[in-house]
Amino acid sequence: MTTFATIAGRQIAFRHNTGGGPAVVFLPGYMSDMAGSKAAAVFDWCVAEGRECLLLDYSGCGQSGGDFAEGTLSRWCAEVVGLVETKLASEKVLLVGSSMGGWLMLLVARALGDRVSGLVGIAAAPDFTSWGYSPEQQELLAAGETVLEPNPYGPEPTPTHAAFWADGEARLQLTGEIPLTCPARLLHGQLDADVPPDTSLRLATALCSLDVQVTLVKGGDHRLSRDGDIALLFRTLAQFA
Repeated sequence: MTTFATIAGRQIAFRHNTGGGPAVVFLPGYMSDMAGSKAAAVFDWCVAEGRECLLLDYSGCGQSGGDFAEGTLSRWCAEVVGLVETKLASEKVLLVGSSMGGWLMLLVARALGDRVSGLVGIAAAPDFTSWGYSPEQQELLAAGETVLEPNPYGPEPTPTHAAFWADGEARLQLTGEIPLTCPARLLHGQLDADVPPDTSLRLATALCSLDVQVTLVKGGDHRLSRDGDIALLFRTLAQFA
């Protein structure tokens, strides 16, 4: 059942399953929401396993209030942290980030500190404001313009707004060491056409943790939503019982 909480004055939609810890917190990708197939699969797995779980729609996405054009990593990070601090019973949390959510999980982990027991990245895409746009597009964004790109997952073009891009550029993670020491598991499809698989390798190098594993999935695309991919995700989550 979807419920709502007011975080920083915004109405944030979320789903919460009670259970044992560490609580699994799923962070969807850019312009995605908790109705996505991976988010729903993780929630159902947690219900079956008796695990506490939190799904949410960032402001401006899904059922949450707000304007997507105002969305930034900093804004969405504050919403995730607010829900974790007010809605979860478990002291420890396991952050699961898909695509952009893999960037956001690093920011959330920094904010939550010792509460984070582990990280699971699914085609994690930190710093894509730097490597995901051409110099011409970055020039437009820096000038305050909105960039529209073809959307492979729907009929409407995908917008990138200047506020999101500028905030991302101020919160790059792969430019130095990332001071997170919890275990991390990074899953990435070798046929990912949106986020280069090398991104997960770079992230593994940047993390200070000594317990980091990267799994490259042969034949896997950006979504990693095949039955075998989902089964791999479940096995990965089960490592953090």
